[in-house]
Amino acid sequence: MKAQSLLRRLQLGSGVVLLIYLLLHLINHALGIWSLELAGRGLVLALWIWRSPPGTIALYGATALHFALAMRTIYMRRHWTLPLGDWVRLWAGLSLPLLLVRHAVTTRLASSLYGFEPDYERVVILLLTSGTQGLQLALLAPGWIHGCLGLWFRLRHFTWARRMKPALVSLVVLLPLLSAVGFIRMMRAVEAKSVMLPSPDPKLVAHQLELNAWRHDLVALYLSLIVSAFIAGQLRNALERRRLQRRSLNS
Repeated sequence: MKAQSLLRRLQLGSGVVLLIYLLLHLINHALGIWSLELAGRGLVLALWIWRSPPGTIALYGATALHFALAMRTIYMRRHWTLPLGDWVRLWAGLSLPLLLVRHAVTTRLASSLYGFEPDYERVVILLLTSGTQGLQLALLAPGWIHGCLGLWFRLRHFTWARRMKPALVSLVVLLPLLSAVGFIRMMRAVEAKSVMLPSPDPKLVAHQLELNAWRHDLVALYLSLIVSAFIAGQLRNALERRRLQRRSLNS
């Protein structure tokens, strides 16, 4: 019981860190409603937080821990008859990395390996020239849904949380909408600066093949880990059923 309680706390703690990361990301996008420059200043602050040693350790530690616990959950699950809310949370949680890999490779990995320093104008130009602006709008939604549902499943037992449910639901719905509006405004601001869009950053263009390879390998690794955890769990369940059948026959 103590081990299970510890695992739940670790899952909650790592999930809260990731939810804060998504929250700041959504707020940054929403700042684009006012101006591209204001969103840029918000991005500078966010980069300062998450690229500092404590921020990097917290973010990547929480990501690794949350993913490891998710793989454990898939492996340990005895059945897949789940309530709708759990299915939605599972779908949102597992689909987020598929959407996030492209963004992470183009920004953080490109920055670490090739010196590309992202700002909103550069990111918007890249998305517009590659035709993936729609993907960016949908990028954070699965993680936001997954995190908010997971947090609510823990908070719904408290009276104060149930009283605040309308306000919390409003926040969950409105913030992604404001984020999408802000990002659209930033795209229009970039497009309005020039009839012809500027070329993407030369560092990204020069290393596009390497970045594509990283993206492909990370997605393949992610999917293989999920499938492996599921298959291993099913094999374990089958072996346990056989043991139980043998015991019942012997008795």
